[in-house]
This record gives sequence, structure tokens and C-alpha cells, in this order.
Amino acid sequence: MVDLATWQAARAELLVREKAHTREGDALAAARRRLPMVELDGTVEVVGPDGPVPFLDLFQGRDELVVYKHMWHDGAPHQGQCEGCTTTAWHLKDAGYLNARGVSFAILTTGRWDEVASYVEFMGYTQPWYSVRDVDAPVGGGMGYLTCFLRDGDRAFLTYSTTGRGNEPASGSFGLLDMTPYGRRETWGDNPEGWPEGRGWCWYWRSDADGNATWGPTSRPVPQWTRPGATPVETLGRQGHH
Repeated sequence: MVDLATWQAARAELLVREKAHTREGDALAAARRRLPMVELDGTVEVVGPDGPVPFLDLFQGRDELVVYKHMWHDGAPHQGQCEGCTTTAWHLKDAGYLNARGVSFAILTTGRWDEVASYVEFMGYTQPWYSVRDVDAPVGGGMGYLTCFLRDGDRAFLTYSTTGRGNEPASGSFGLLDMTPYGRRETWGDNPEGWPEGRGWCWYWRSDADGNATWGPTSRPVPQWTRPGATPVETLGRQGHH
């Protein structure tokens, strides 16, 4: 424990490091804008609520497009779908500010459209979703990625892609947790002596009907408990991963 003046001095010292971190982030963003681009076939079809449409339609007339590639467990009920991808998709329910800046947003997944449509309705998602089942990279391919595209007329280009912790900027909760005294409370975190013991990676992404954090068969991704009709479950029902 210290007095306020001592705390303010320590805070000012940390702020120097935070500003340097911000400037390095700006430099990395500038480097991303200078990456070479890969042209792709913008006429390749993806499947949405109106059936097959060309990939170029996802730009919605804008020049830039960000997509999140959502993993899918074929045949699984809603509670069995990917908890990590749910974290990202839930944080990106509204792309209003992206749209205002001239950037469109969509979620792509390898699930069959009939399964995807049911899931999207259950989750209450309003952002555009499309199935890219059997579509090759870079439109399809590996899931769990944030990917950026550029359009020039009827031409489309891949400009950037990231996964893992590279997806964290899309989920504002991570940044807020990193400001809190206890942080994410995961075992990898560097915490002061005497702090609460951490748990495994992303332990709080799923919970049971009573709010207990668990990835067991009685769990759902946590936002699902806010959805109408979300009842207790006894299995994740995962049969496979596509």
C-alpha cells in the first residue's frame, strides 16, 4: 500500500512504457499496410441466406472487407459450437463503426448452411454470415482467422490474416481484463506474489447453467445463456470438426 502521490509516480513511469507500446503498434499497423497482396477470384461463390453469391458481394459496395473465419463442428447442437470463435463473433455483433469508415464485415464458416442459419438465429446475430464449405483458401481454408481483403472494381485481393492471439483486438474484453488488478487469471500470466492462482487458458469462456466455469458436457459458451430458449445441457454433441 502507498499514498496517492507515490501511486501517481509509479503510474507515470508505466505510462512511458505504454506509450512506447502504442507507438510500436502504430509502426506494425503501417507495416501491415505495406504487405504484398494476393489477387483472388472474386466470383467464387459462398452460401448465405439468399443462396450462393459471389465473394465480391460481401464487400457490399465498399472497398475493404474484414472477415472472421468461424470454426464449425458438423452436426453439433448450438452448445457444441466453438467457444473461442463465439468469443470473437459475440464481440463483433455490430460493425456500424467499421461500415462508417467504409469497411464491410462478415463471418465465414465451413458449416452447412442449414446448420449455420439455425445457429445464427439462436445467437441473435445480425452481422452477415456465409458458408464457405469446400471453398479453397484464401476465401475458405483454415478457420479461426481474422482476414482482410481489398476490392478494386471487380478485382479482389487478400491483404492480411492473423489467428491465435492475433485475433485479440477484435475482443475488447481482453484489453479491459488486462487493465484489472487480477488480469485474465490464467496460469501463463505474470502476477505478483500472493495473487489468486490462475487457471487454464480461456477457462471462463464456457459455463454451466448455474454460472460455474467449466468446459464439461453441461456447458455452453457463456453468451448462449443470455439467449431465449437456452436450457441446461448434458452433452456438447460434438461429432466432428470440419
